[in-house]
Amino acid sequence: MSQQPSVVLATASYDHTIRFWEAKSGRCYRTIQYPESQVNRLEITPDKRYLAAAGNPHIRLFDVNSNSPQPVMSYDSHTNNVMAVGFQCDGNWMYSGSEDGTVKIWDLRAPGCQREYESRAAVNTVVLHPNQTELISGDQNGNIRVWDLTANACSCELTMYNSGPRGGYSGTILDCNVGRKLGGCSQQPWDVLCVAFVARTQTMTNFEPLHKLQAHEGYILKCLLSPELCEPNRYLATASSDHTVKIWNVDGFTLEKTLDTSAGFGTVFFSVDGAFLITASSDSTARLWSMANGEEIKVYKGHQKATVCCALHDGTEPSC
Repeated sequence: MSQQPSVVLATASYDHTIRFWEAKSGRCYRTIQYPESQVNRLEITPDKRYLAAAGNPHIRLFDVNSNSPQPVMSYDSHTNNVMAVGFQCDGNWMYSGSEDGTVKIWDLRAPGCQREYESRAAVNTVVLHPNQTELISGDQNGNIRVWDLTANACSCELTMYNSGPRGGYSGTILDCNVGRKLGGCSQQPWDVLCVAFVARTQTMTNFEPLHKLQAHEGYILKCLLSPELCEPNRYLATASSDHTVKIWNVDGFTLEKTLDTSAGFGTVFFSVDGAFLITASSDSTARLWSMANGEEIKVYKGHQKATVCCALHDGTEPSC
């Protein structure tokens, strides 16, 4: 059993490996072979003990502090690519979304899937609201749905329509992220990004679209709001197929910085204080960026094919 690291940084690649890195030195200290499928998403538990890898069609849970290549648990009731995975703040349960059209909840203290919600379209992204009682999903038909875990039902639904040259139609939601604000990514190049804010009422989440941002020349692959510890300056990071990550100030949606390389970006992750950004790149690397000046600080090299996703946990265990 190795010592609990203060910073957990992991990446996954089309080379069917998961790698753990020393964030400061850039040294890869552990490699897990993942031959069954590609890894679509990585997520670290709040206590930094486990890493969840979402594949096709399963989710594997690995011990962060062990050198064992075998997962400690496997979750297998999805029937297609698992595109989203995450944890409730005290780590008691996990949620997932899949191209099989379902959102599932898993109690980590008991076997099997405890709840399942039908989205009626392939699910690309799922996030947990900070209130810990609502899941928000985005699917390939352009629908964003709020799943009320207390009522055990869909409480709100929004379809993201584009007004391109071929008329109005729904786009594909590739990613969404929620803090006190919700960002949604549409795949259409003429309306690349729609940002919707979450307005709170007494009992449920409602959507009120306040700003549409023409953010990139290419498709937006990921969007991410900076942690609330960054206030009073909150930022939105958008990663695109045009090989840039753009940093927007949410107050007015002004462009603050553009991170530019010759490689396309996949997942982006902020550090807990918002001072740094980690990106996964199609050139088989992951990169650490300074938010202060937009400069590249560290390159993590070791994968043999495109780096699909990454996960970063450099904070303390949150309290619910």
